[in-house]
Amino acid sequence: MVIVHPQAPAVTRELLADIYLGRSQLLTPIDLPDTSATYAEFYRRATGRDVAQVKSTWSRIIFSGKGLAPRQMGDASAVKRAVASDTKAVGYIERTALDASVKAVLTLE
Repeated sequence: MVIVHPQAPAVTRELLADIYLGRSQLLTPIDLPDTSATYAEFYRRATGRDVAQVKSTWSRIIFSGKGLAPRQMGDASAVKRAVASDTKAVGYIERTALDASVKAVLTLE
């Protein structure tokens, strides 16, 4: 479940992929830990890339000085808090973690 601040606009699948692959800075991406099964599933569904490909993409971006990788949080609660406190943040959590503090804008199924 892709989430944003309650006052933020909706996010398209294409924009989401651009944000999480460093091609757009419209919103700040927030990640779950890369050890999470949800992390791998999110990137596969949102970008069509596996974890190794995503890490390679971000390594190139960081090395070239063109951006910073998404900030990783410890769990879904931390992602939700970060997104709820920042109108320019986007994140993803399990559907079961969703509550009124954030707005669900996209389901990746």
